[in-house]
Amino acid sequence: MQIVVLCGGKATRLHPLTKKFPKSMIQIAGKPFLEHQIDLFKKNRIFDIVLCTGFLGEQVEEYFGDGGKFGVSIKYSREREPLDTGGALKNAKELLEDEFFIIYGDSYLLIDYQEVYNYFKKFDKMGLMTVYKNYGRLEPSKIILDGNFVKVFDKEHPNQPGMIYTEFGLNIFKKGVLDLVDKKVFPIGDYFKKLIEKKELLSFETSQRFYEIGCPEGLAEVKKIIEKASLQ
Repeated sequence: MQIVVLCGGKATRLHPLTKKFPKSMIQIAGKPFLEHQIDLFKKNRIFDIVLCTGFLGEQVEEYFGDGGKFGVSIKYSREREPLDTGGALKNAKELLEDEFFIIYGDSYLLIDYQEVYNYFKKFDKMGLMTVYKNYGRLEPSKIILDGNFVKVFDKEHPNQPGMIYTEFGLNIFKKGVLDLVDKKVFPIGDYFKKLIEKKELLSFETSQRFYEIGCPEGLAEVKKIIEKASLQ
């Protein structure tokens, strides 16, 4: 399987830490955060990586190159102007396989990626979203399920009655999904909404909580996890 990493944002919540380098290059236990993500991908037998870069993306490309010295293959989709997450994914279309994982550049997800993919392959659907039963604890809950499918995804109006789930951060699309939105700049949520309308967005529920470095508190948590693992 191929995985797309959406890592082109400016990470303003982490300023001033990320004013001179992108979030993916934050050092944790002596390595950039993206290198720790790549280590997780390799443990899950994923070696084909597409990086959607933007702000200071040349630093990422200079460090990781074609991925050879890290035991993976890396291709780059460069964002010349801010495109948001959905636009960045659409911009990468020519580099993508018929099916691919999508992960955010600040996510650290200790989940069995192969289990998620096997579940996806059981159904002939266009997309899959991993979800976590959040009850509004870690962040506002914005998802309602209907059996195996996502019924509602609403970031603008979270914590409505029945919204007990939030997006975990690992998704799968078939390439045809990229033709569903005819815009240049838009969030990935626009794809989710199109898939929900067609009843084509599967849900995969995990009990493993998500971790992310998008804010100072999340960064501190991830640092503890990675540094503890590096000592073992």
